[in-house]
Amino acid sequence: MNKPKAEIEPDKKPHILVVDDDERLRELLSRFLVENGFLVTTATDAKEARDILKYLSYDLMIFDVMMPGEDGMALTKALKKQGMATPILLLTALGEIESRISGFEAGADDYLPKPFEPRELLLRINAILRRVAAKPPEKDAPVRFGKWQLDLERGELASSEERVALTSVEHTLLKALASKKGEVISREELAALCNMSANERTIDVQITRLRKKVEEDPKLPRYIQTVRGKGYVLWSD
Repeated sequence: MNKPKAEIEPDKKPHILVVDDDERLRELLSRFLVENGFLVTTATDAKEARDILKYLSYDLMIFDVMMPGEDGMALTKALKKQGMATPILLLTALGEIESRISGFEAGADDYLPKPFEPRELLLRINAILRRVAAKPPEKDAPVRFGKWQLDLERGELASSEERVALTSVEHTLLKALASKKGEVISREELAALCNMSANERTIDVQITRLRKKVEEDPKLPRYIQTVRGKGYVLWSD
């Protein structure tokens, strides 16, 4: 049987994140995928994967289900709940139909029982990447809070009475707050999400400027509120 080839255009290598606590398997997978033209990053567990995902994005992620702590299925479910669109392939020694169903219900795009042939893994990866490439890009739904509606594509803030232009920094900051609406986000996390220096003063200055555009009384904010010692939160009302 001829070995399937990774369907990769020159200079467009897909980047894959492999998360598995089995060092030997992790290294074998990494070497195999690199040999077939992929860029690969590895993590030993869900915690390390989460840390990596704060700063890097991937074309596809491969999670082992049976990991200590937060397992691959729980990690998949949590990331999908946060709105992550990156496709996920689950690897597991559990091949029962109920386990596969649970994996798909968690948000996985495919499910491969162990042991598996590396060639089958490659075929499944290529199939997932083809499906993703064929899907038209989804438009982000507008974010609404109070009288305001934020157009995520245009970076424009509007109400029934007015339209407000946002700077690129203000747009990124408001989008970051809106991504976790109702949840407190620390200054450090906001800085990471906005690709800014984790300088508290920098974040505070940008929040002040943003409040002047969205709040009726910036000194008594209704939407973008400070949680002392923790960070900021965006409320719908």
